[in-house]
Amino acid sequence: MTTARLPLFPLNTVLFPGLVLPLNVFEERYRALMRALLATDESEPRRFAVVAIRDGREVAPTAPGMPDQTALPEKGPAAGFGPDPIQAFHRVGCVADAASIRQRADGGYEVMVTGTVRVKLLSVDASGPFLTAETEEIPEERGEEAEALAETVLRAFRSYQKRLAGARERSLTTSELPDDPSVVSYLVAAAAVLDIPAKQRLLQAPDTATRLREELALLRAETAVLRHLPSLPAVELTRAPTSPN
Repeated sequence: MTTARLPLFPLNTVLFPGLVLPLNVFEERYRALMRALLATDESEPRRFAVVAIRDGREVAPTAPGMPDQTALPEKGPAAGFGPDPIQAFHRVGCVADAASIRQRADGGYEVMVTGTVRVKLLSVDASGPFLTAETEEIPEERGEEAEALAETVLRAFRSYQKRLAGARERSLTTSELPDDPSVVSYLVAAAAVLDIPAKQRLLQAPDTATRLREELALLRAETAVLRHLPSLPAVELTRAPTSPN
């Protein structure tokens, strides 16, 4: 297995391989990470690992609370993640390749990343200005009947998208959707309106076929629910929101 030590960027979202995610970087620990990436040779990839925070929020207080007015905000790269930061994160994440890093006048950064490969966290180091992690790459296995499952999932996704966006909205056409099973599995996982635990389960599925089977069950269940709900506002399914840190 391929292992690598990478900077770590915990988020309240799940990044999938092949998907684009904009980041709004304003905390000092993540500004330091961006400065380190910008200091690397331009010929080298600017990579870091994105992992989802387990409970969808930071797991320890990071600011003074009532009634103790003498308490100080927790600082440092592991602030808010408890004494053993790795316990605060899902163990499977995705390597992000920063295509662009633009510094704002206020010192923050606007960053556009693309997910590349899945990785497993082996350990987390909080001794530097930002978190780093020893990671192990997770190969993407195809699994049985992945091609047939991908076609079925795409049909279910179109039905789901029509129900979610409303009959007046244009549905995705065949030419706009990929035919590679693993790409289909990650696109649907990212585009479906699911909570973080559900998306995390899809990210860490053992192979493409298993992920597609789980997506098919989820899409059918969600579509059935939507049939009994009043009209919903249109949702742009394939665009991820900017993720603050």
